[in-house]
Amino acid sequence: MPLHVPPAPAPALRSVLAALSSPTAVREARTPSLRAAQGPASPELPLPVYELDRITETTGRPTPARLTGWRFLVRCADRAVAAADTMLTPDGWAFSHFFEGPYITSTERALRQAESLPGTYQPRLLSVPELYMLTLWLHGDPTADPASGDPAADDILVPLAPAPPGIAAYRPHRVAELLPVLALRLTSPRAALLA
Repeated sequence: MPLHVPPAPAPALRSVLAALSSPTAVREARTPSLRAAQGPASPELPLPVYELDRITETTGRPTPARLTGWRFLVRCADRAVAAADTMLTPDGWAFSHFFEGPYITSTERALRQAESLPGTYQPRLLSVPELYMLTLWLHGDPTADPASGDPAADDILVPLAPAPPGIAAYRPHRVAELLPVLALRLTSPRAALLA
């Protein structure tokens, strides 16, 4: 199996488990699927979530990626019904919120697709807020500290659905190939279509 999923920080996992066991947290979540789930729910597949604050338009190279949280898929029976995000606070990792929507199923689909790729990767999520875009980031060093690192030129980014117009969801791209297109997209939205 080419994916090496890193363990989440223990406080992040504990905070999600505490939220899942809290009837108030689940009831107040804006996640009808989680509230309606029958049986126990468990957090699975922890992925570190990184953010590119901006892409330098002249070079296509990003500013350093920063770790913003850990995301867990919340599984009930045989399917993911929601996701739980954690965030880093001055006191350590803490539960942030539950959510549902298309990124849950698209994350699962992209991970299944990644399992068929040659090589071994550490899966992460990389957000590009400037384009309202989320990608599965397949980091080429499967033993790297999941709390650090920037996208390397040979790492793979898989845009998740819904992807920005003109960017094909689920199509794997090397970082060196996709970032210049995204940078061009920021300066001229019609000039950069990658289908």
